[in-house]
Amino acid sequence: MTRSAPSPSDIAIPTAYLAGHGDAALIDRELADRYVSATRVGDPQADAVMAELVKHDSSVAQPWITKGIELGPSAIPDAPEILRSFFSDVDIPPPWVDRNAFLTGCRAFHRNSEMFIGAFVAAVLIEGFSTLISQSFNITGRIVDQGVRRLKQNNRQLVEIFLPGGLDRDGDGWKLSVRIRLVHARVRQLLSKSPEWDEEAWGTPLSAAHIAFATAAFSGLLLQRAAMLGVTLTDEERASFMQVWRYAGHLMGVPEDLLFRSEEEALRLHRIGAMCEPPPTMESIILANGLINSAPIVAGFTEPRARRALARKIYRISRAMIGDDLADQLHYPAMNTFGTLTALRLKNGAERALFAISPSLGARRRASQFQTMLSVSLYADEGPRYRLPEHAHAEKDGQL
Repeated sequence: MTRSAPSPSDIAIPTAYLAGHGDAALIDRELADRYVSATRVGDPQADAVMAELVKHDSSVAQPWITKGIELGPSAIPDAPEILRSFFSDVDIPPPWVDRNAFLTGCRAFHRNSEMFIGAFVAAVLIEGFSTLISQSFNITGRIVDQGVRRLKQNNRQLVEIFLPGGLDRDGDGWKLSVRIRLVHARVRQLLSKSPEWDEEAWGTPLSAAHIAFATAAFSGLLLQRAAMLGVTLTDEERASFMQVWRYAGHLMGVPEDLLFRSEEEALRLHRIGAMCEPPPTMESIILANGLINSAPIVAGFTEPRARRALARKIYRISRAMIGDDLADQLHYPAMNTFGTLTALRLKNGAERALFAISPSLGARRRASQFQTMLSVSLYADEGPRYRLPEHAHAEKDGQL
């Protein structure tokens, strides 16, 4: 089913976006209009599923979700038709999907996984969460209170969609992406009823605009930020990387008219969307600093002094990548970043030269990177978990 955001004439601009939309419209009015219109929209298909599931006891509805994600609509003959139709639709990839074309991007990601995850954590997640999407996460507490777990979950999706076959129907990247879509719909349902949510100012919780913005950031912007750390890819690798994220974005419910087709389109959406967004709020400040201070724990540093030292290093790299203006708005510690990225690029360039001379050493390094990548991602022995939240606040809902 094709999903599209409504035209600006159909919907009022949330008050928090009025000033930014005016500035963005001077550069690209059509895209700025589409973006702010989508702040009033969720995911109509997934939201309709949640509206139906709330009529059923969770002991019945949760197994439908699990079986549907794992096995498809044929595994849930007793489920409501709207849920079966959802899984029937999501099971069929769009005609532009070419899974063979994903392999080049997957290889490029794993060849540089350490730098990609570094850029993801130190810059792209921070920039993604500097938008008003932070309001949703702050109210629910799903990153603020459970930062380590959430950071590992974000890392895990990144890892899984770039495993060969990860976006096949039975791949964990596919399943996690669909799970994220349904969790977003459930949280949207809960927050829409919460007195803490200001719809007039902020629009719809976890809106189509924010899911599209995040997907653009995690793809085109991630390529840009990884290049700042010394990652070099061919045009074919970059295009393949973008197609992996384009399909992941489709699975997560991004409307077709906000789903990029290229790196250029993703960066354009990110730029215009960032202009439409208001300056970072206190919630964004809490979220950004919480993510950075969670990273050393995720990396396995338990001694307080070592954790503080690594957090300070991440702050320095992050400031160098996102720029002083945004870093100051997010209340980063003041520090000089001169030469920070140059040193990292030189180090990575020297490693590439060494591994070209000694392929066996390069193979051991890639194996080590893969193990590190798994250690900073959330894995459970029982496999992926698909339980949907039952409360808006994470502390009332337990671990997800």
